[in-house]
Amino acid sequence: MLIHPLPDPIAFSLGPVKVHWYGLMYVLAFAMFVALGRVRIKQPHIARLGWQNKDLDDMLFYGMLGVVIGGRMGEVLFYRPEFFLQNPLEIFAVWRGGMSFHGGFLGVMLAMWLWARKAGRNVLDVYDFIAPLVPLGYAAGRIGNFINAELPGRYADPSLPWAMIWPNVDAMPRHPSPIYQALVDGLLVFIILWMFARHARPRLAVGAMYTLLYGCARFFTEYFRTPDYEVSFLGFTISSGQMLSLPMIVGAIVLLLWSYKRNISATAPAAA
Repeated sequence: MLIHPLPDPIAFSLGPVKVHWYGLMYVLAFAMFVALGRVRIKQPHIARLGWQNKDLDDMLFYGMLGVVIGGRMGEVLFYRPEFFLQNPLEIFAVWRGGMSFHGGFLGVMLAMWLWARKAGRNVLDVYDFIAPLVPLGYAAGRIGNFINAELPGRYADPSLPWAMIWPNVDAMPRHPSPIYQALVDGLLVFIILWMFARHARPRLAVGAMYTLLYGCARFFTEYFRTPDYEVSFLGFTISSGQMLSLPMIVGAIVLLLWSYKRNISATAPAAA
């Protein structure tokens, strides 16, 4: 059985400015978005659609706003509304952690819709382009959660080699759920989706596949994470994360079937 290492959440200081590991994980996520995007642009089926590096850089700005604003508002509205209502200034303390993926997902979708209108591209093509660039960034965020000792897991069998005592909770062995989610929701989803997206697919197929993969992965890994709260659904008790993932799974299946039924290819912008 292990004990959480509880590293210092501050990576380094520059005078009075303290740089947190959690923030650095977001910098790493955005850097991987750009690096993977550069690789994706060179794929033949993507290159013929006229994607350029400047598009990627422009989308990154919009995406950063969508991730930060949407992720934080998702945390406020979906998970801890009472706490933030009583402590409104804490909404801005993002360096302490507390970013909702589902809120960030919606924020990025809105940001990409705005960018697509500006660039003259079909928003579904934009979603297909960026979807494979997202999972590794998500994994980096979960590593940040682990460093901050956030999102403790459910109780684990003490014989489990990686069962871990979580700080400031209790002395019971727990699953290191942020690591699970980094590996499954992040790395595993990235590998499957990247392979799927290496070839031309009908419009929206890649985006819908990512939504389906993430929704299923998150629903599974939530069984190892202490829930923020639980709800009853069709006679079953599920966590808040599972409740938010169910619409993603159902919607993604519908969109994936719709995509292949229509079988419409992505197109370059009219100005290209």
